[in-house]
Amino acid sequence: MISPDDFRDLTGQLAATQTTLVAVSKLKPASDIQQLYDLGQRDFGENYVQELVDKQAELPADVRWHFIGHLQSNKVKYIAPFVHLIHGVDSLRLLREINKQAEKHGRVIPCLLQIHISEEETKFGLDEKEMIELLERYEAQQAQFAHVRIDGLMGMA
Repeated sequence: MISPDDFRDLTGQLAATQTTLVAVSKLKPASDIQQLYDLGQRDFGENYVQELVDKQAELPADVRWHFIGHLQSNKVKYIAPFVHLIHGVDSLRLLREINKQAEKHGRVIPCLLQIHISEEETKFGLDEKEMIELLERYEAQQAQFAHVRIDGLMGMA
């Protein structure tokens, strides 16, 4: 865990850069997250749906939850009511499911497309051709994607 002084120094340096610090809370107890929250941190990243749901229920409502793991279509419904940003959209099927669940909750969910930039076959993501195809469909069928917004790209090396 980072010290309060180091956290203040870091956030002070980032303040002038328009950078959002996402504190990854993977496998950390809610009490650790609460400590950073008390220091002013609001953006937290989680890579397991069940942990995200559990922590969201325990912590203050103004936490901005980022889902940073591989998201299965059948689990979108659990995070759609509150997720701030989904960092790993790797298929048109997943984007459609996010849109469907967001519509049920009357919201637009921002997403990042996950691009496969690693040599590791175990990593998820779209290759260049798949990304272009997904973006073309997204643009052509914009009315069918009224509840998702592609905000950018994410890659893992």
